[in-house]
Amino acid sequence: MIDYFAGRISERYDERTSRLPVEPIVDVLVALAGEGPVLELGIGTGRIALPLAARGVRVSGIDLSTDMVAQLRQKPGGDDIDVTVGDFATTRVEGTFTLAYVVFNTIMNLTSQDAQVACFQNVADHLGSGGRFVVEVATPPLQGLPRGETFQVFDVSPTHLGFDEIGVADQTLVSHHYWFDGDQVERSSPPFRYVWPSELDLMARLAGMQLRERWGDWHREPFTSESSRHVSVWEKPL
Repeated sequence: MIDYFAGRISERYDERTSRLPVEPIVDVLVALAGEGPVLELGIGTGRIALPLAARGVRVSGIDLSTDMVAQLRQKPGGDDIDVTVGDFATTRVEGTFTLAYVVFNTIMNLTSQDAQVACFQNVADHLGSGGRFVVEVATPPLQGLPRGETFQVFDVSPTHLGFDEIGVADQTLVSHHYWFDGDQVERSSPPFRYVWPSELDLMARLAGMQLRERWGDWHREPFTSESSRHVSVWEKPL
């Protein structure tokens, strides 16, 4: 698999995602974790894992990018977190977990339905009885897309231009980023597969899990047809 977060992308990742919330995510995960331990899929630079660990939760992680993991290791407490490098759809780690989670749309980094299905089964295999799986992901970006259009701009600023190229028929999405630094332009275009909430529910059922809760955000606001994302919690039976 291609590491789309290598090199300069990993070095600038925390800076470029600094607007994304952390504290409300950690609050919810602490409440769901119980006695732990927990497993983060796509642990990256540790933006969630480190504050979660600081709250007393034992965290392990899986990530494909060695460069992102290197950024995690440079931070205080980063060496204390057990990270396995690999594809989180199939990579196994030792132990049984009370909670697994994947946030910031990272489930869409798995660019086929088969890989997303495999991810749910992999999580179920890692969870103990009553364990929970939390996914935060954007809802499919089609409501504001005029008929026949395939591009949707999501950010325009002096330092960044971002737009998504959407394939409606095959649920593909290429997120194009242009970062401006003086006369330098840095571009990245990672591919994704967007996924419907009902599709995720079916993947969970195939893996033997059931939907427990779904919110429109980390503050537990109701999920509605107007929600731009959802936070879903599936549970493995006791």
